[in-house]
Amino acid sequence: MRTRTILHTLLLLAVTGGVPTARALTQDELITRIQAAGYSQVGEIKSTAEGTTAKAMKNGKEVRLVIDSSGQIKERN
Repeated sequence: MRTRTILHTLLLLAVTGGVPTARALTQDELITRIQAAGYSQVGEIKSTAEGTTAKAMKNGKEVRLVIDSSGQIKERN
């Protein structure tokens, strides 16, 4: 019985692709995430080989951001 349950589980995973696929953030979701990290005036959002880039303000200074595929936000000079 246990072997049958395991085989059914494996078959279900194979048919469904295993794990749900990640979906890309919409532009509004991306802006919300950047603002939640303490940035304001988010704009000039572009998709690049490095990830998604954007310009924003933080502590009165303009910064360039790179958001990688896992959603990590990093400042670039």
